[in-house]
Amino acid sequence: MLKSFRIGGVHPPGNKLSKGAGIVTMPVPETVVIPLSQHIGAPATAVVAKGDTVKVGQLIGKSAGFVSSNIHSSVSGTVTSIDPVVDGSGLRKPAITIRVEGDEWVDTIDRSDTLVRECTLTPSEIIARIADAGIVGMGGATFPTQVKLSVPQGKKAEFLILNGVECEPYLTADHRVLLEHGREVAVGADILCRALGVDKAYIGIEANKQDAIDYMEKVCADHPHLEVVPLKVKYPQGGEKQLIDAVLRRQVPSGALPIDVGAVVQNVGTALAVYEAVQKNKPLIERVVTVTGKSLDKPSNLKVRIGTSIRTLIDYCGGLPEDTGKVIGGGPMMGRAMANLDGPVTKGTSGVLLMRENQSLRPEAQVCIKCAKCVSVCPMGLEPYMLSKLGKHRMFAEMEPRHVTDCIECGSCAYTCPAALPLLDYIRLGKAEVMKMIRARKG
Repeated sequence: MLKSFRIGGVHPPGNKLSKGAGIVTMPVPETVVIPLSQHIGAPATAVVAKGDTVKVGQLIGKSAGFVSSNIHSSVSGTVTSIDPVVDGSGLRKPAITIRVEGDEWVDTIDRSDTLVRECTLTPSEIIARIADAGIVGMGGATFPTQVKLSVPQGKKAEFLILNGVECEPYLTADHRVLLEHGREVAVGADILCRALGVDKAYIGIEANKQDAIDYMEKVCADHPHLEVVPLKVKYPQGGEKQLIDAVLRRQVPSGALPIDVGAVVQNVGTALAVYEAVQKNKPLIERVVTVTGKSLDKPSNLKVRIGTSIRTLIDYCGGLPEDTGKVIGGGPMMGRAMANLDGPVTKGTSGVLLMRENQSLRPEAQVCIKCAKCVSVCPMGLEPYMLSKLGKHRMFAEMEPRHVTDCIECGSCAYTCPAALPLLDYIRLGKAEVMKMIRARKG
């Protein structure tokens, strides 16, 4: 029987239009814009100046604290500016713009396809190399990986879980990574286990990716500590706490972290990046991005240099369809509408979704009929209708004891609401304000 998490969940249509599209390497763009903040935590500090020449893989931004991440050049060429640029969300953020001249890589990067299995580095050496390479969570959260691997004193990691769920509709980048780079992912899992000091790892994959399940089971025959766990298709199973519940049958308490139940979760794309960093000395300079939509000519999975404009990806896949209503960064459930298609691909860009006009219009909100569907589907066991009402009326102090900070912003409540209420909008507002209150108390 397939496993799954036990609280809430919904079943939106999969729409995996690009699942059969193999990964295609995008041509190197003429210019890249590389933000200095592509991760949770402090922005990196530029270590190059306007007019400098750089190579692929060269450090251009140094991490500015424990929770931060290095930034490397994804191209070779000349730095033309170090100024704020408008990102995909429409916000101005510090970035390094590079004019591409050739494709010269730093000498230390191993660009061969030869699989390197053996790793003799110590845990601290592995974590240092991951930090040097600027690896972050590739599932979208972009939490610096070296921080996640640095288990706090008094805590103990018992299990590693690789997240191959990709439960968000439309997105298929992780699916293709498993099919085309599964051996590297498995070695990445070995390295992560070594860094954590654990001897058991699981990889959770939903049953709508049976080909990936079958392939990874073959791969894991050479990795006896790594076990494939087929999962029932249910959203948001890719959430850390939901995946831990599904795989380990352990529930993370309110306000706690996965390490509090002995688990560390890493995305399969992150495992691939860890393999490349540790075994190939390759920093995080490119990633696989799903570009998809029902009207798009060529839904694709593209290997893209960090800093490439979103518009370049869309043009490569046939151009912007006339009936496009919104372009979403990510999937339809947790993604955000993009305000600027000239914004760059970042380390956290998992997908670009082009939604038709008739898909993207929000229905007119009606009166709550108190059906409690939002309560039944909330994977965190919250009361979305109440939290939303409190947020709407700016009663933020009353939201904290109702555990609003546990909300993972999955959108299941809004998806299932028959009154089309913007539940998540008000919950997200309240959550942000409560987080400010908490930080102020601590400060």
